[in-house]
Amino acid sequence: MSLSSGFTQPDAEATTAPPPPLIGALLRIPFETVRDRMLAGLHARGYSDLVAAHLDVFQYPGPENQRPSELATQIRMSKQALNYLLGQLQELGYLTRETDNSDQRSKRIHLTPRGHAAIKAIREIVQDVETEWEQQLGARKFAQLRDLLAQLHAIAAAPDHGEQHQ
Repeated sequence: MSLSSGFTQPDAEATTAPPPPLIGALLRIPFETVRDRMLAGLHARGYSDLVAAHLDVFQYPGPENQRPSELATQIRMSKQALNYLLGQLQELGYLTRETDNSDQRSKRIHLTPRGHAAIKAIREIVQDVETEWEQQLGARKFAQLRDLLAQLHAIAAAPDHGEQHQ
């Protein structure tokens, strides 16, 4: 008869290592690192009025000359949420929304000089992160990573991505 209990003996399941992370978890931390560095870098450069949610509007390739509805689809955001952010960014002087010449019912987004400068700063900040990662991984491995991510991007962005093939 054993006198030990679950309190004195380690649970066999509790000591088992967790399974390795899946691709989503492996992509999440680098993604969050880039976003954190972007926001910190923007604040350091004088764009302290920007918040993390604004980064979605500025993500590559940027909002220039897009209709809000197109941008909302591209960044996977509701039109209402996007229009709220666009209103904030317009008040802060990063962009304007002007009537579309080809469709008077629609608007087009145009970056102001401050908006263009913010996007330029974002690119510089991300290039700095890439340079650091290239130094840490080595040029060959970083080039492989970039190539594999470009291939994965093409696969994920394909129109039939996610459909079941029979």
